[in-house]
Amino acid sequence: MASSASDGSVAQPKRGFKQILGSYFYWTYSRGSFHYDIMVTLILLFIFITPHLWDFGAKPSPITATGHPFQVVGSGHGVIITVQASDVNIPPGASHFEVKRALRKAVEPVTGDDVYIEHWETATDAQGNLTWKVWAHR
Repeated sequence: MASSASDGSVAQPKRGFKQILGSYFYWTYSRGSFHYDIMVTLILLFIFITPHLWDFGAKPSPITATGHPFQVVGSGHGVIITVQASDVNIPPGASHFEVKRALRKAVEPVTGDDVYIEHWETATDAQGNLTWKVWAHR
């Protein structure tokens, strides 16, 4: 026979910690109950706090400021970007690979880091300054 309280209601047996955790895991509490509110609060805390605690190492790449504006012209399947030679750090006697890498780094502010440099050539602008014309596409 179940024990009854003095007001006539039947007393509930105490639930153990393991049973409460199991109920949390299987989400057995009804909406609006104390334990339901606890579960929702824990989920919201997890959503809003953990991104600040976890460091995935995702940092934006530093973009170096250039002294001159770029000229970008669309071509058939890519773009032609004109860069002032003074904005590109290419040492004298640089290899083909070094020139390509330096030009790619120079045009990244315009194209982003996912760009393929097809070819390039040197030219002069209207003021007689040396420039690089870079044909690139994504």
